[in-house]
Amino acid sequence: MARSRRPASGSVPTTERHLAIRVAHAIVEPFRVYRRRFASITRRAAERFEARDWRGLQRDAVERMDLYEETVSGAVGSVRTLLGDRLDDRTIWRLAREEYRKLALGMPDAEIAETFFNSTTRRIFDTHGVDPDIEFLEPEERPSSWDAAVRRLEAPASSRAILDDLVRHCRFQSTWQDLHGDLTAGAAVLDDALARHGFGGMPDRVEVFDRVFYRGQGAYVVARATAGRRAMPLVVALHHERAGLRLGAVITDLDDVSILFSYTHSAFHVDAPEPALLVRFLAALLPHRRLAELYGAIGHRKHGKTELYRDLMRHVLETEERFVHAPGVPGLVMLVFTLPDQDLVFKVIRDRFPPQKQITPKQVREKYRLVARHDRAGRLIDAQEFEHLEIPLDRFDPRLLDELRRDASRSTSVRGGALVLHRVYVERQVVPLDLYLARATPDEARRAILDYGTAIKNLAATNIFPGDMLIKNFGVTRRRRVVFYDYDELRFLTEMNFRRMPVSDDPHDELAETPWFGVGENDVFPEELRNFLGVGPELRAAFEERHGDLYDVEFWRRIQRRIEAGEVIEIRPYRRSLALRRR
Repeated sequence: MARSRRPASGSVPTTERHLAIRVAHAIVEPFRVYRRRFASITRRAAERFEARDWRGLQRDAVERMDLYEETVSGAVGSVRTLLGDRLDDRTIWRLAREEYRKLALGMPDAEIAETFFNSTTRRIFDTHGVDPDIEFLEPEERPSSWDAAVRRLEAPASSRAILDDLVRHCRFQSTWQDLHGDLTAGAAVLDDALARHGFGGMPDRVEVFDRVFYRGQGAYVVARATAGRRAMPLVVALHHERAGLRLGAVITDLDDVSILFSYTHSAFHVDAPEPALLVRFLAALLPHRRLAELYGAIGHRKHGKTELYRDLMRHVLETEERFVHAPGVPGLVMLVFTLPDQDLVFKVIRDRFPPQKQITPKQVREKYRLVARHDRAGRLIDAQEFEHLEIPLDRFDPRLLDELRRDASRSTSVRGGALVLHRVYVERQVVPLDLYLARATPDEARRAILDYGTAIKNLAATNIFPGDMLIKNFGVTRRRRVVFYDYDELRFLTEMNFRRMPVSDDPHDELAETPWFGVGENDVFPEELRNFLGVGPELRAAFEERHGDLYDVEFWRRIQRRIEAGEVIEIRPYRRSLALRRR
């Protein structure tokens, strides 16, 4: 897209130019505050890990996520005060964008700074679509090299030497339980991985991002091993147990590293003053990942949204593909559609819900906000919320367009030749579990139904109760992980009252259409999960052999007690089979 040109010298009155400079500074100063506080919170992760302060790390994650909106609000307030009745003077704003670009140009995180400016203008003007006069459309191309952020280990002598170098450069103050044993076990895994990836010996070079990644109760060193044209991701997972530090896993397969950086996990805390360099490094490891997801994975969620919007608009402008209904059972609360060539789904809130859905649109929005700020444990899909997204009318399948205008009239409107989606949630598309099971091989179906049970347990460990546990509300990712995506009945586990199903002596009670006993709003009867499975006898038997404890009230109450006692239950973001087996 073309940028608006800077007015010729002398064509703008001095007053407007002076105000524009002040506006630019009124926005860049809150951004600098945001940058400093973001870095400060991020760096605290190392202290939290050393102290095993998992609750503190959780609080930091929420504080860091809320920081962006807080500082944007401060910028909006400052600009409103500064401009007064000239707040919507577009001449001033066009000049302010030029002045702001000068201030941002030398920043190591200029792309984040430009997104911050856009967030401010959109809040003030309530922008529909994109306003090219007062927004940054595409980031400036800046020459950069990741040399300053990446450390290289040349011609390593052995797998053990590689791992020894990686863990020692973490410079932890805590003691190791058994570093010698960990390195021995890890080296065996790495030797096997190098052989499987066809290296035929040691790599020529190992490139390491020279900062530790922290999330949950883990610390990760992220690297890439290369030999000629061969390349292999190399991630070392570290844990701080009560007895000391342990090497938890050596992760080298693309699928496993992809899961680690998945959109179903919360963001890492990693000290990266120049985010674009880290994103370039991660993109070399995970070439299939969108830039939007990589920015989100390191905590720059709002800029990830900017990148996602750019991807989407490029696709809309460069193709003739139409939005169509998403596959699966239609939702009762959300109307869901997709672009066939994109791995995204779009969700808008319906105008009316059926009687069984005791929820309001405001509460639906609150559920999505809860998911964004909560530990997603690799089982909840992150969704980006867009406001006033404009899509040409002819890009919608006519049946979908009719339904949107009929059943989501509060969330949509027509403006010119475009449909305006006033609030839409955009997230990665997954295959609904019921559809996946219908066409899966027996082995694939068994793995999926077992992972469905594991997903429920992972969510419970993070104090999340899905509510409606029908398999149609779960999906399967490209990496064959089962995740949950229907949030309208999602609740905190500690709010629920888990009960055993009462038994009556009166046979008529069992035949009654309505319960003969009192049921509270938060009452849950775990044994009824049997009725949600909706699978054949073989899959049911496999599920109950592994996850039969989900039918037991005591399983849920035990998790509640642990959470209420302040325990942070660890969920490691990699397969159990990857955990090092030490002699």
